Amino acid sequence: MSNESRIILTAQEMDLALKRIALQILEHNHSASDLAIVGIHTCGVNLAERIRKIIQEQEGVEIPFGTLDITLYRDDWSLISQNPVVRTTDLSFIVEESRLILVDDVLFTGRTIRAAMDAIMDYGRPHSIQLAVLVDRSGRELPIQADYTGMQTTVLPHERIQVLLKEHGGHDEVVIRGNS
Repeated sequence: MSNESRIILTAQEMDLALKRIALQILEHNHSASDLAIVGIHTCGVNLAERIRKIIQEQEGVEIPFGTLDITLYRDDWSLISQNPVVRTTDLSFIVEESRLILVDDVLFTGRTIRAAMDAIMDYGRPHSIQLAVLVDRSGRELPIQADYTGMQTTVLPHERIQVLLKEHGGHDEVVIRGNS
């Protein structure tokens, strides 16, 4: 196995994918009137902010926004670390009856999304939860699929997808890296 990497989305392609996701959200929901957008920490928050901005510019309305930390809702958190890093959850809007768009960077096994849905239900019962992801890499362990996807790809078992964002001091790019 090598630790080489290859780019699967450039900054321009990522921008187009997020614009397409935003427009598909509007098309599917027919309006932005009761939408709320929630990003899963860490990269999902930044992507959710970008999607929200695109929708707000298109519709001219303010869209409620939240951030979600799912660390303690994961079924494997004790296996990942004895001292998990817990981030802020901020859902400062009424979750009840909203059409909630949950945003994450990569959909793989489905476990993160299951944990996110459990966390959301502690804040109320939304009318619906729709899932938007930048990359669907296949390999599901749970019956979860994205409603809106920037790109789908198949990744070998020894490879991982890394989403790099300008908000984290770099540049926008999605790469596949081989583990050594």
